Amino acid sequence: MELLSAAALGAAYASGELSPVEVTREALAAISEHDPVVNAFVHVDAPRALADAAASEARWRAGTPLGPADGVPTSVKDLLLTGGWPTRRGSSLVSPSSTDEDAPTVARLRAAGCVLLGKTTTPEFGWKGVTGSPRYGVTRNPHWPDMHAGGSSGGSAAAVALGMGAWSVGTDGGGSLRIPAAFTGTVTIKPTYGLVPLWPASPFGTLSHAGPMTRTVTDAALMLDILSGFDHRDWSAMPTPTGSFLDGLEDGVAGLRIAYSADLGRAGRNARHVEDLFLAAAAVFADAGATVEEVDPGFDDPVEAFHTLWFAGAAKVVSTYGGADDPGLARIAALGAAFTASDYLDATAVRVDLGARMGRFHRGYDLLLTPTVPITAFRVGSDVPPNSASEDWTSWTPYTYPFNLTQQPAASVPCGRTPGDNLPVGLQIVGARHADALVLRAARAYERAVS
Repeated sequence: MELLSAAALGAAYASGELSPVEVTREALAAISEHDPVVNAFVHVDAPRALADAAASEARWRAGTPLGPADGVPTSVKDLLLTGGWPTRRGSSLVSPSSTDEDAPTVARLRAAGCVLLGKTTTPEFGWKGVTGSPRYGVTRNPHWPDMHAGGSSGGSAAAVALGMGAWSVGTDGGGSLRIPAAFTGTVTIKPTYGLVPLWPASPFGTLSHAGPMTRTVTDAALMLDILSGFDHRDWSAMPTPTGSFLDGLEDGVAGLRIAYSADLGRAGRNARHVEDLFLAAAAVFADAGATVEEVDPGFDDPVEAFHTLWFAGAAKVVSTYGGADDPGLARIAALGAAFTASDYLDATAVRVDLGARMGRFHRGYDLLLTPTVPITAFRVGSDVPPNSASEDWTSWTPYTYPFNLTQQPAASVPCGRTPGDNLPVGLQIVGARHADALVLRAARAYERAVS
């Protein structure tokens, strides 16, 4: 079966051309075929998925679907509570017992009628930029299995890319949706913090966002409609939006002021083909009627502040569970345990200043374009690419984590493949806080222009 988008599946269910049971069977067959190679799932529940698909099919036949995503095969990153299934968080230290309670994102997917297939892989507690753990092994790239899928939502990205479900929900604390989207040629948006509620709270605090992993921008908007809105369990949840992210999605970028920066003022970071494809992508927006300028947003690399917040979160989660399976997680947790409250407040002050700087920046520019990451997928066997300047994953993801500090919306869309090895490259589109609809609109304009 052709890899149809979630929106296309909803239309096919409505017309009777396809049935949720048929599509779910195809998704389960794809898991059976591809997952032994890429290792994207830690849990698959075929009987429950087929039962949910049958219920969805009955609703469509009766003309009472729960919404346009009723019956869409869906997966869930294994950091998010899913009622009836264990949530292991990539760690042998977590009890395998299941819960009856859904995380807000899962509850909303279920309420929309989505057919939940299973749980996707994550590194231990989602701590790094590739998806591999001592408990579950490495998740491999759907295009080149000797390469990484990116992380920490690599299981979700690999699943979506290979048709093991139409879409997935993942999390992003420093690039964990956008990095695997870039490596696998999929689409995502890290929404404005608080738009999609998170509960239980992440050990990495207000750096962590939840969002969609899809194959199209329209699907990302459709899933964001489902996921967003107030939940009383999340103290930082924003009010429920009054409109749809599909509204205005096709309006294009004519008249917008768009800045682009190939390196955020830190020259020499990008692989040559990544930079070439990025610059070509920026030109597409100019051709579509936007005013496009090369601009350095003017901030120093906030990596040390990010490390303070990230490593402190790692120390907290490791202390909660009495250790870590992954030696890399144990290493950063030890560093994080040495930070003082003053260190944490100093890092927060850097974060506040960066947020103010980007707020001022967006008074002059509607959007900022960057590469999603400066490299393409690299070979499994190491958490960092060859000749990396550091053993920290942040050394090769300089364009993603700044916008977790600022909590801005940031999408990643495919912007081509490298010559020769044919590896996907990602384009990051960043907007001001609460400009999620504009980010999606620009992403859709680009997708439409290059399709």
